[in-house]
Amino acid sequence: MRLLDTTLRDGEQTPGVALKPEDKLLIALKLEELGVDSIEAGFPIVSEGEFRAVKSIAREVSNSEVIALARTRREDIDKAIDADVNAIHIFIATSDLHMRYKLRMNREEVVEAAVNAVSYAKSHGLTVEFSAEDATRSDPKFLVRVFQEVVNAGADRLDIADTVGVMWPSKMASLVRFVRENVRGNYLLSVHCHDDFGMAVANSVAAIEAGADQAHGTINGVGERAGNAALEEIAAAVRFLLNYDVGIRFEKIKEVSDLVSKLFGIPVPPNKAIVGANAFSHESGIHVHGVLSNPLTYEPIDPGAVGMNRRIVVGKHSGRHSIIYVLKSMGIEPRDDIVSAVLRRVKELGDMGIRASEEDIKRIVMEVLNHGNDKLN
Repeated sequence: MRLLDTTLRDGEQTPGVALKPEDKLLIALKLEELGVDSIEAGFPIVSEGEFRAVKSIAREVSNSEVIALARTRREDIDKAIDADVNAIHIFIATSDLHMRYKLRMNREEVVEAAVNAVSYAKSHGLTVEFSAEDATRSDPKFLVRVFQEVVNAGADRLDIADTVGVMWPSKMASLVRFVRENVRGNYLLSVHCHDDFGMAVANSVAAIEAGADQAHGTINGVGERAGNAALEEIAAAVRFLLNYDVGIRFEKIKEVSDLVSKLFGIPVPPNKAIVGANAFSHESGIHVHGVLSNPLTYEPIDPGAVGMNRRIVVGKHSGRHSIIYVLKSMGIEPRDDIVSAVLRRVKELGDMGIRASEEDIKRIVMEVLNHGNDKLN
């Protein structure tokens, strides 16, 4: 499967986020290292800075496709051409809601605009991905008509956009199959999922399993409103659960996540899948015992596979195995009396609502050891 990263376009539409051209280039180079198939560098018509950013990314990135967004307007397409990209992502809404209230266009006008834009872009030698905005709230028969018309006009890829995140996995899979069965021609089928109901990644994975060739995503799931499908989660799920081939260098994921978090000014939630601080952290005594015996008991994949590290966290829910692990890591023999005393102190703090830091644990260990030595003296 292919992965199109839209962190620099849809991701940058996160409220309150604005990246400098040099920041966008830094992220693009990291995405290239990560191995994404396509990097949506931006929307060149938006501003001069956006145009410069897309052009610099197109110049500097060579191992990933660089693609730019455009409406079905010649001036948008011309601006993308001037930015030196070889691929273009053309979109227009296909739902009656959007056509009536946003575009002020009827169905025939939308079909004509889509076909003319695709034909114009193809005449300039561009690879064309066509997105039906709000596809998931469109009349399915009209959606496949638009898709068929743009494929006939030369579109290379089609994209089902779940613009306001209203799909669920079984329905997304059904729509993918419906498009596959009713649109003829040589094209790749993609999905672009938003997370308004928390199902963007699940919908993307269901679409791939149902026959889609590509999914759009953003690093850390950044994007408008509740965000986009998190690219790192899609990639990991498809690779490790579905066993599909993806070109991602998984060991680079954490680096890219950290860079996007820093430049976007958006911390990664600790419980975030794959790259969150707690993704491979264990406190419960039962879990720690299992993980130390065999990591697969409570870890679905090796944390090192995605550039992460396992953490054993000592706290209220810890058991003896956690304390033994900590003592051994400090080079201290885990005698039963020491283990019991440290564990008791840790649980006392937990019951008081105090979260013990690593430094607190080390201090407690040393206090227990010193207290024991005082008794011996």
